[in-house]
Amino acid sequence: MTERVKILVPGDNPTQIGGSPHLERLAPYGELELYADTPESGEEKIARAQGAQVIINTRGVVTWREEMRQLPDLKMIATCSIGTDMIDLEIARDLGIVVSNQPGRTAPVVAEHMFGLMFALSKRAYFQTAELKAGRWTRMMNTMLQGKVLGVVGTGAIGVEMARLARAIGMEVIAWTFNPSPERAAEYGVRFVELDELLQQSDVVSLHVKLTEDSRHLIGARELGLMKEGALLLNGARGDVLDIDALRASLLGGHIGGAGLDVFPEEPLPADHPILDCDQVVLTPHAADQTLEGVDLLNEGAVNNVIAFLEGRPQNNVAV
Repeated sequence: MTERVKILVPGDNPTQIGGSPHLERLAPYGELELYADTPESGEEKIARAQGAQVIINTRGVVTWREEMRQLPDLKMIATCSIGTDMIDLEIARDLGIVVSNQPGRTAPVVAEHMFGLMFALSKRAYFQTAELKAGRWTRMMNTMLQGKVLGVVGTGAIGVEMARLARAIGMEVIAWTFNPSPERAAEYGVRFVELDELLQQSDVVSLHVKLTEDSRHLIGARELGLMKEGALLLNGARGDVLDIDALRASLLGGHIGGAGLDVFPEEPLPADHPILDCDQVVLTPHAADQTLEGVDLLNEGAVNNVIAFLEGRPQNNVAV
């Protein structure tokens, strides 16, 4: 593209890219229109997007599905994320809209966060903090992670980083993926096993697959029942990879020892969601990449993808 274009940020709430110096790099290419609030309706969202050739989608609560059919000028959506579940990729593909994400860009940041959840669970930090705040000196046994088995479900960039960190603290790592190979096992320093075997052998199971129809509710009541009694479960993938109702039942039934969740089937998580009744959970609001470094990496990556597209060399296009 040589003509100047309208570049839209349709709802930057909470603030992700607003005020980022990376946005200044877009000035030679077009006019930036940034909304700091979330559109209150589909009609408002479409009205904001009219005439935009490029959308930078900073928050997953702003979704793009059938609405794209009402935006004849739209040529490209860049996400400030790895995940693209807020966009209907089939519709984008049919309309010829490029959708660029950021695979692996914040893998170290996200893996570090998930390790934080794992440590909080294994050391029962959430429970013991609550006890002390209540004036009770309640000492209890916790879990030593060195020598234990981490089962990584999904060996993309985040899963691979989880394996690296686990080996660094003396954990054994086994893994499952849809497409295992001996070469990848050697490269990642893991042993690939079947999913049922991973669930049965792991002391901690960490989920890092992308959400597809094949992975929706990949972990349900049957799979949770295969896990070791007292094992820990982490979900850093997408909320619908895990059947959260089955997880709650397993937690309340005393089979699973605890769960660390950064993603949920409905976001924001409703204040009355039943999972909040469980004591043995550590929850964060889809915030694994929300560090200064992580946010800057995502903002930079989104702008890089937009510039590459406008210069005629689209990259990281997942709508193909």
